[in-house]
Amino acid sequence: MTVTIGRRELLVALGGAAAAWPVAAHAQPKPKAPTIGFLGTASAAAWSGYTAAFAQRLRELGWIEGRTVVIEFRWSEGRRERVAEIAAEFTRLKVDVIVTAGSAVPALKEAISATPIVFAIASDPITGGLVASLSRPGSNVTGLSNQNNESAEKRLELLREMVPGLHRLAILANAGYPEAIAEVADVEATAGKLGLAVAKLGITRGDDIPLAFGSVKDKADALYVVGEGLVHANRIRIITHSLGARLPAIYNNREYVEVGGLMSYGANYEELFRRAAEYVDKILHGAKPGDLPVEGQPGSTWCSTSQPPGCSALRCPQRCSRAPMR
Repeated sequence: MTVTIGRRELLVALGGAAAAWPVAAHAQPKPKAPTIGFLGTASAAAWSGYTAAFAQRLRELGWIEGRTVVIEFRWSEGRRERVAEIAAEFTRLKVDVIVTAGSAVPALKEAISATPIVFAIASDPITGGLVASLSRPGSNVTGLSNQNNESAEKRLELLREMVPGLHRLAILANAGYPEAIAEVADVEATAGKLGLAVAKLGITRGDDIPLAFGSVKDKADALYVVGEGLVHANRIRIITHSLGARLPAIYNNREYVEVGGLMSYGANYEELFRRAAEYVDKILHGAKPGDLPVEGQPGSTWCSTSQPPGCSALRCPQRCSRAPMR
C-alpha cells in the first residue's frame, strides 16, 4: 500500500527534526580551558605586582582567567621543599604550562619532564642548568633572564660611586642555589680586580640572616645582595638588618628600594612577567618551549628617596632614578 504525505505534514516533520538539531549540538561538551600552573617562589603578597602584570598581559592576548584559561596559583615562600610538593600537585592537576622563577626550575625539571616550563626571572639560565642554550633551549624549559654579563660589574661600580672609600665588600646569597653561587663568583672576581676585600655571607633559610649579619659586623663597608626566591621572600629582614648595621646595600630589583632598600640595579620584573605571558600564549597555541629563545632585558638603576640614618655621607649616583616608598 502506498502512503502519501501532504506538503503541510512534510514541513511539520522537517521543522520538528530541525528543532532537535540545536539540542543535540548543545549537548556536546565544551572544550576544556587550558590550565596554567603559576608557582611563586615568595609569598602572594610579595609577588602581587608580578601576578597582576602577568594576568593583565594574558587578558590583552585573549586569555581571560576563569573563562578561557584557568590559573592555579601556588606559593613556596622561599622553601625549597615546597617546590617538589607543588610540582606533584601540578602533575595531578595536569596543568598545560608552568610559570615560575628560575630558582624553582631545577626541582620542577626533576619532577616534571614533559610539561612546558616558563621562567620569568633567572640570573644565569645556563650556569643554573635551566637550559642548554639561550638561542635553542632544547627541552621543556624556556623563559627570560634578568641578568647580563655586566650586571655584577655595574652594581659594584654604583656601590663605589655611592660609598666613598669602599674597601671591604660583603656578599649575601643563597648558598644552596647554583645561579646565586655563580653570581657570587662573578662579584668576587670583579671585586678582586678593584682591590676590594670580600666577605661571603651564605644563607639557606631565613633564620640564617641574623647570624650572617652578626658575622660581618664592623668588617664591611657595603653589601651586595644576590637576589633570588629565598632572598626575595626575606627581603624585609635583610633590609632591616642592613640598615641596622648601617651597611649600604645594593639589590637586583627596584622592589627592594620601594620597601626601604638603598639602591638597586636590574631588570623591571613586572615587565618580565608580562613577557612571560607572551611565552605562555605561544605555547598554548602550539609552540615548543625548546624552540623559543631565552631573552633578557636591560637593567635600570633606582635609589631610595630618603637617606638611611647614619648614612649622610652617601652620594646617590646622578643616573639613579628615585623610587618612592610603598
